[in-house]
Amino acid sequence: MKFSVLSGELLKTLTKASSVIPIKSALPILENYLFEVENDNLSISATDLEISVLSKMIVKGKEDGKIVIPAKKLDEIIRALPVDIELNFNIDTDAKKILIKTDQAEYKLTGQDTEDYPQFPEIIDEKKILIDSKLLQKLINKTLFAASKDDLRPVLTGILFHLLKNEIRVVSTDGHRLVKVVNKNFECDEEKELVLPNKALNIVTKYIDENFQYIAVDQTQAKFVFENSIIRTKLIEEKYPNYESVIPTESNYTMSINKNELLSSVTRAAIFTNNPNNLIKFSIDNGELVVSAEDTDYGMSAIEKLKCEFDYSKFEIGFNAAYVIDILNHLDSDEVSFFLTSPNRAATVMPKVKDEDEDILMLLMPLRLN
Repeated sequence: MKFSVLSGELLKTLTKASSVIPIKSALPILENYLFEVENDNLSISATDLEISVLSKMIVKGKEDGKIVIPAKKLDEIIRALPVDIELNFNIDTDAKKILIKTDQAEYKLTGQDTEDYPQFPEIIDEKKILIDSKLLQKLINKTLFAASKDDLRPVLTGILFHLLKNEIRVVSTDGHRLVKVVNKNFECDEEKELVLPNKALNIVTKYIDENFQYIAVDQTQAKFVFENSIIRTKLIEEKYPNYESVIPTESNYTMSINKNELLSSVTRAAIFTNNPNNLIKFSIDNGELVVSAEDTDYGMSAIEKLKCEFDYSKFEIGFNAAYVIDILNHLDSDEVSFFLTSPNRAATVMPKVKDEDEDILMLLMPLRLN
């Protein structure tokens, strides 16, 4: 097996594919890439058994073949080289010996048998879903941050894609906050609910500029098809919780405020919070918001005053500062509105001015004030 490729081009492909490779696996073969050369095409595969990536690139093919290559070592070598040099791969597939040569250096690696490398099952009876690449990226970016990191509740580590005839709803939650995005620039032949792993969607965003084409799904898998790459992932098959039941249907108070001013204020106040809950207090009264935080262990505190729209008597509520910052960072509008019911009930946050084709709602659970 022989081929030549520019180091910079190979690095681009490996950098994306490496996000699938597990750092440490009970199955060591997963810590490798599968390289396959056919004519002038190099296919690079990576998998963790839940997600797989297959990327193709043009090389100077000299002899066809396939080999399993240690990912970490290859990544380190390619990253350490200049980006504009030609790499010549000369691989003895029988002895599993890999020789990488440049004009001034050579590197030797030992590969493994390709028969041991797991193959991701093909999708059976696939259904195609057509969606604009910019819309897909936007939906992922708006929701990914709120998905749970707790593997004890696997379904909450996923993102719900609820496909309807004339709209798409994308939802994520970790039990402390929830994001729901509804976009009407979408059409689908039949209603579907897909729960996609957050890791898979994070990988998809790395490939989204590669001329995304479509999504295909069956009962257990989804694949994202690009011009030169395919990302496959298992679906989370557990039923997503009834998220609508936790979204307040009405509110007693509304506060509207400049988003960037509030974001800056909360970011500064967060410096003075106590871990682990990062408690900040909102005290709102007649057109003024007071953002405050206190570190009782070290006797430090912060108080900031901001103008807002609020035509009610005094209202106080506590939030996790990090969650407020996350939510504000994922809203694009200049002004946001907080819809409040009581200090111990969830608040919802939305752009003050709504987009004609999109509704975005972010829900935030309060913290108890001392």
